[in-house]
Amino acid sequence: MPDVPAVILDKRRLAALRSLQPGRPGMSAEFQEIVEVAAGLFGTPMALLTLIDDSREWVVARVGTDLSDVDAFTCFGAHAVATQPLAPFVVRDAAADPRFCDQACVKDGIRFYAGAPLLADGHAVGMVCVVDREPRLDVPEALTAQLQRLARIASRLMGFMEDARARAERAEVLSRDEKRHALALEAANVGSWLWDAETGEVTCNAAMSRMFGVTATTMSARDIIGFIHPEDRAGMLDNLRAAMTEDAEYASTFRVETTGRWVLGRGRVHERDAAGKPKSFLGVNIDVTAEQSTTQRTRLLLRELNHRVKNTLAMLQSLARQTLRQTSDPQEFMTAFAGRLQAISEAHGLLSDHEWGEIRLSALLKKQLSPHVRDYEAQIEIHKDEILLGPDQAVGLGLVLHELATNAYKYGALSVPDGRIVITARGHEEETGRILNLTWTEVGGPRVTEPGRRGFGSILIERSLDKVMGSSVKVEYLAAGVTALVRLPL
Repeated sequence: MPDVPAVILDKRRLAALRSLQPGRPGMSAEFQEIVEVAAGLFGTPMALLTLIDDSREWVVARVGTDLSDVDAFTCFGAHAVATQPLAPFVVRDAAADPRFCDQACVKDGIRFYAGAPLLADGHAVGMVCVVDREPRLDVPEALTAQLQRLARIASRLMGFMEDARARAERAEVLSRDEKRHALALEAANVGSWLWDAETGEVTCNAAMSRMFGVTATTMSARDIIGFIHPEDRAGMLDNLRAAMTEDAEYASTFRVETTGRWVLGRGRVHERDAAGKPKSFLGVNIDVTAEQSTTQRTRLLLRELNHRVKNTLAMLQSLARQTLRQTSDPQEFMTAFAGRLQAISEAHGLLSDHEWGEIRLSALLKKQLSPHVRDYEAQIEIHKDEILLGPDQAVGLGLVLHELATNAYKYGALSVPDGRIVITARGHEEETGRILNLTWTEVGGPRVTEPGRRGFGSILIERSLDKVMGSSVKVEYLAAGVTALVRLPL
């Protein structure tokens, strides 16, 4: 007697079974005709196609019975697999066969069994069998040969079905991947395209169509090249030809004339013919308009910064010379000069935070006046319109405010606890454009007398806005407090 459990539990046989039927076997209509033919050949009332795993023999197709599964170690199929794994197995009279006479199915009347193995990778994984309640002592060899042919057909069909299932599964995975990639490209606003070099047709996704300002997803290469800005077209074509002839990666940045977008194109030859001539070209387009705008803005800012640095250095040299002329005491010089440097620095800091664009007058006032007051809200009273200042206006006005605040802190309204500054700033439209009229009035300070000599601070107040055409600063030493009138074209 063969070791039936060892054969049934053989790992190679079970692996071969899983290659055909990965999951639990179930009824399959594809094999119904095979069992019907088998029953007709033998003239038996019952025929089955089964698969045998590590515990059960599962019925996949059947005729004349409603059996779905039996124990894998006691069934006829198990003995067939263990005894004759590559040839037909016949039990002429099960009641007279000591291997099967005590089985429940034989006691229930089953007497005849003939089966041929289903093979996978050379291993018997199941059976095509016929069953009868009458013994058959004479079984022609031709019939068992036909049964074996049916088993071979069933084996091939099962292999084809598994191949088809595996291909369908791979195709589904590929389809999911393609959809996921397409969604990712669309979400990232990346245009993808495939150029058929033989027909000149380009197919693309919706993102690329939007970059070129069209709705079609199929265009000619000539049309696409026509969309590119004339100044960038020659360079793009040179890069494309180089990639096609040298089998290199294509990369080019260009503007789309119809939409004004900046696009980075990348790709390479996807397929060549036998002569090496490109058949198809695959690539992507990335919208880099924001990056180009940032680069251009950075260049403008660097040029502006270079201009400002030169102006600032010239201003600092002048400030140093004039401050030194007005004082011979080194400590007094450092105090005055450091304060003026700080005023310029505060204005530059605000402008830098706004990328050297416009800043609010209220922000400049607070920056320049806060260091000279104990309580900004109580000591500084402001009545103003919403005023925006450019770089020249901000730096010049910042110096004026610093000098006025320094003077008020030393000698004027900010030198006493109850003193305060009242600032009125209004914008007016004139024939030459918008004008800022700013009034500085000191209230509650010591009695004011006009100085007998004009110091550098007074000169600086009057000259700080010289770079702004049409500006002026007038300081009046009224007894009640210093008043300054600023006119500043915006």
